Amino acid sequence: MTPEDLVAHYRMEPIPREGGLFRRTWAGPERADGRPEGTAIVALLTADDFSALHRLPADEVWHFYLGDPLELLLLAPDGTAASAVLGPDVLHGQQPQLTVPAGTWMGGRVAAGGAWTFFGCTMAPGFTYAGYEHGDAAALTARYPAEAARIARLCRP
Repeated sequence: MTPEDLVAHYRMEPIPREGGLFRRTWAGPERADGRPEGTAIVALLTADDFSALHRLPADEVWHFYLGDPLELLLLAPDGTAASAVLGPDVLHGQQPQLTVPAGTWMGGRVAAGGAWTFFGCTMAPGFTYAGYEHGDAAALTARYPAEAARIARLCRP
């Protein structure tokens, strides 16, 4: 299976501003506030792209499916930073599933030496573009100076 096969099979489209390709695979019933009860997507990143730093108002669960590991940078509201790797090698620290808490800045890219990764994200309540906040490199670097180099590699205007 190739990334092109996955893109064609799922009829993936570019993720606005964030990067990568995606297809929504599920949305739950609409809530009184207009948001769906939950949403799920599949997504694909290649080594020449990245998921730009962003944050959401609800927890988001990331799921690894196929390909190479995905490295994530997580910048918590309390000023701490962490890294996580989504992948199949659970005995060596990779995770097949990871919950990113609401309000945490998150961004990622295919691990060094890899070519592509196929993963999914699930949210409840569901994702809406109104809840998406795009990261600003200068503001994030001021808040998390020890992560300046990684922030620069995971931000786009």
